[in-house]
Amino acid sequence: AAAAVTAAASPPRRDFISVTLSPEEAAVGAGGYNNSKAWRRRSCWRKWKQLSRLQRSVILFLFAFLVVCGVISYTSMGEPWKSLTSKPSDNQRSEPEIPGLKLANPAVLPAPQKADDNPGDYPELSPQKPPKPPHVQRGSSNLQIKPPWKNVRLNTRHDSSRVVEELVQADKEEKTEKSVISWRGAVIEPDQSTEPPSSKKKESEKPSSVEAEDQKEPVPINDRQVAVIEAFRHAWKGYKEFAWGHDELKPLSKSYSEWFGLGLTLIDALDTMWILGLKEEFEEARKWVANNLVFDKNVDVNLFESTIRILGGLLSTYHLSGDSLFLEKAKDIGNRLMPAFKTPSKIPYSDVNIGRGTAHPPRWTSDSTVAEVTSIQLEFRELSRLTGDQKFQKAVDEVMKHVHTLSGKNDGLVPMFINTNSGQFTHLGVYTLGARADSYYEYLLKQWIQGGKKESELLEDYMRAIEGVKQHLLQRSQPNKLTFVGELAHGHFSAKMDHLVCFLPGTLALGAHNGLTADHIKLAEALMETCYQMYAQVETGLSPEIVHFNLHAQKGHKDVEIKPADRHNLLRPETVESLFYMYRFTGDKKYQDWGWEILQNFNKYTRVPTGGYTSINNVQNPSNPEPRDKMESFFLGETLKYMFLLFSDDIDLINLDKYVFNTEAHPLPIWVPA
Repeated sequence: AAAAVTAAASPPRRDFISVTLSPEEAAVGAGGYNNSKAWRRRSCWRKWKQLSRLQRSVILFLFAFLVVCGVISYTSMGEPWKSLTSKPSDNQRSEPEIPGLKLANPAVLPAPQKADDNPGDYPELSPQKPPKPPHVQRGSSNLQIKPPWKNVRLNTRHDSSRVVEELVQADKEEKTEKSVISWRGAVIEPDQSTEPPSSKKKESEKPSSVEAEDQKEPVPINDRQVAVIEAFRHAWKGYKEFAWGHDELKPLSKSYSEWFGLGLTLIDALDTMWILGLKEEFEEARKWVANNLVFDKNVDVNLFESTIRILGGLLSTYHLSGDSLFLEKAKDIGNRLMPAFKTPSKIPYSDVNIGRGTAHPPRWTSDSTVAEVTSIQLEFRELSRLTGDQKFQKAVDEVMKHVHTLSGKNDGLVPMFINTNSGQFTHLGVYTLGARADSYYEYLLKQWIQGGKKESELLEDYMRAIEGVKQHLLQRSQPNKLTFVGELAHGHFSAKMDHLVCFLPGTLALGAHNGLTADHIKLAEALMETCYQMYAQVETGLSPEIVHFNLHAQKGHKDVEIKPADRHNLLRPETVESLFYMYRFTGDKKYQDWGWEILQNFNKYTRVPTGGYTSINNVQNPSNPEPRDKMESFFLGETLKYMFLLFSDDIDLINLDKYVFNTEAHPLPIWVPA
């Protein structure tokens, strides 16, 4: 009770806040506000400090977000605005027409349409020209990449650089030398676009989505394409009757030959059937793959050949058809090939036992060929992208990075052999673009394209190599001055050119289409003429495996000389391949006409009446070309496929801005940023 009385008598509690004012603040409070910048800054800072930590963090985050959005918007709008503001005037001098740089789009093909069941026999087909395709004229590329080493060692023993200068002399224009950016191996310079307004309009009218593309009217096939379909069916007839499920057909003896025992011809031809629209044949082959293709076999396979034919064929067919069966088979064979990379140098062995999981070099050497170890990258990289397992890409990328650093090159040209133990080039001093080295150069460019043009070392090596070709291997024949690519052995030039080298015109054209220097297309045109003459100057109209060119005019002699050991023809695809690229990028109908001549001569001298086509031993004897009784799998996988695409009026049939072909003509998608 006493405590209650005391509490009632206590005075109420009061709280006080003490505030100390500076003289300036006291003046403001007294009405001394002067609106000075210093006062405003102090006032804003005081208000900022009064905010809680959470409020300040939210404001800072919003500010940073707006800055990032602004930078992204500026980046995305900068290039289109730049191209609009720098559009050349109509009277500006133009460069030769070179394909422009296009952005890759998602890769989609329509389902194959069932071909006409009665296309007719080949001799009954009219050789008339197909209608001109709805070709979009292409201007010169927006970027030119010129090698800064072009003035180094130009005067060589054979004066190859003079050949290049003559090829491009008519193409030279006065240009302002303004380098935009310089990096290892190339200088990128601005190039004035000369694409006419009509082409610009067509570009803007392209569908903006895959769905819109799918709604386009299909382009009907023409007479020449029908002839290719008939040739394929004739070849397939022989394979189905006499070699079904085996590697290769022997059409004369109506039997087969085995290499790996994995149905090479069938797998090589899967995507060809899809592209040609042979639905029934495709479904029949698919059933064989599903029920009979087994990789758990005690058999040695060549790493390179099984990669480009089997792995490449399965991956391509998966992309075109969307059928997961082919991806599962691709994963299986890909995993079984991986033991090849278990070497001291990471340079893979040439042979793998896909059943035992072991690998080894050839019995006679520990070397692998440079072309084989550097021409498996497209396939293994794509397998990693599809499966998410990076071991495949890591293995092949290590090979390319290692080769990039090696000594023993000659201005970008590489020797033909590399040791799997030491990882060093062997047999130094011999340089060729033919067998054992050819596809190394091809895959430098195609990997760069496949990966979205981001891997500068690949482009650098490719550009250096082409300069090396110009400097050391390029010459002109007599009497018609055909430009050709020879070989160099310990400083001695040989006027020998393999038919395999005829991949080069197409590769050069592909590089020019993707923005590389314009003189590559001029060189491609000259080499394409040479490869055609390797057919036209021969009695059967078919090229031999190897030719030698005359460097000095001799009465009664042609440009091309053929030695008895080299006069066989294996139904190879390289010339037709390059004709396809050249027609696709230039629209020049002569390339289709040249391809048509070659197809007619294949039918005349290599066609077997009971089914199939055969290699021949003597292209110089029309009355008896001496058939060899063998149809290589690449005749269906490459030669006829490129023929069909060459004659196509539809430039979107395997669009080269969406796909890149492996060296066995299997199209794989170009990677598009997510």
